[in-house]
Amino acid sequence: MRIVDAHQHYWALSTPGHQWPTPAEARIHRDFGPDDLSAAAGGMTLDRTILVQSQPTDADTDWMLALADRTPMTGAVVGWVDLASPGAPARIAQLAAYPQLRGLRPMLQSMADSDWLLDASLEPAIAAMIAHGLRLDALVQPRHLPMLTRFTERWPDLPVVIDHAAKPFAARGELDPWREQIAALAEAGLWCKLSGLRTEQAQGQHADALRPYVEHLVACFGDRLMWGSDWPVLLLSGDSYADWVADAVRLSGLSDEPLERLLAGAAEDFYHLEG
Repeated sequence: MRIVDAHQHYWALSTPGHQWPTPAEARIHRDFGPDDLSAAAGGMTLDRTILVQSQPTDADTDWMLALADRTPMTGAVVGWVDLASPGAPARIAQLAAYPQLRGLRPMLQSMADSDWLLDASLEPAIAAMIAHGLRLDALVQPRHLPMLTRFTERWPDLPVVIDHAAKPFAARGELDPWREQIAALAEAGLWCKLSGLRTEQAQGQHADALRPYVEHLVACFGDRLMWGSDWPVLLLSGDSYADWVADAVRLSGLSDEPLERLLAGAAEDFYHLEG
């Protein structure tokens, strides 16, 4: 199976402003780079990846772009900008000059204000994203979904993908109101990543418990659903890269062209990967 990983991370603990992981996340509290990913995905046809920010700092985004420039496997970078800063439009214009920079991701899950993305102070930055052809990775939780509906109505020209299926409460087996709210966003034309779900489960919980979530995502998003590893965060679940590939394929129930779309084609289209 050909894979385009729609969501993976690299980090260096020495990068200025590094915040997470901490020593409390012992399994992943070390540097991770392209060689580590190649080893983790050994034996698979990993064509390209989408490298996503993990730190809310300009330094991390600059570091990722420099790394991506010398890493052919990196198809696109999703960076970070302080969208509320008066200097955000200029920073976005600077970053957009890098051909691999395809999107931005504010770390909404860490903010107490679930409606922060609707603040008027962000409007110049959002307009700049649209002007430069960028996309928004929405790192959200279920509490953000009503806001995200209003946001996409306000900014219909900004392509949005929901990271980690909005992190449903899989550890408790809760489906509602996530199920209805995520379906409404799919109906509105958003995209979604089948990623990050294993680390939303309780330790020791079997991947098969995710079946109702995965089946719902497949039914709602169809060819706008893309697979992502969320590696190396995935390692916190105890899974390997190959484990999550196999589980996602099995739980999706897809084969042939729809499966190729999930594992590669959707990410290529959303992030406008070439060749």
